[in-house]
Amino acid sequence: MAADSRVLFVVAVVFVLAVLFRWKYVLLFLFAIGATMIVLRFTSGEGSSDIVVDRNMMLFIGGTIVIAIVLIYFLFIRD
Repeated sequence: MAADSRVLFVVAVVFVLAVLFRWKYVLLFLFAIGATMIVLRFTSGEGSSDIVVDRNMMLFIGGTIVIAIVLIYFLFIRD
């Protein structure tokens, strides 16, 4: 779905409109979806070793925490 050109075009159009009209919540939603997809892509398990699984789990947890901190900052702290 993320590689479909129609989906990428629609997301790009929504992103440009959100920037032009200063739609903060739409931009944060696009950030959250995009960042979550990136974290999931980097943590997709390709090995069966315990070390690889632990590294992927730590990367997933760290990425999710960073996404949550950015969303909390822009939604509740920054006006």
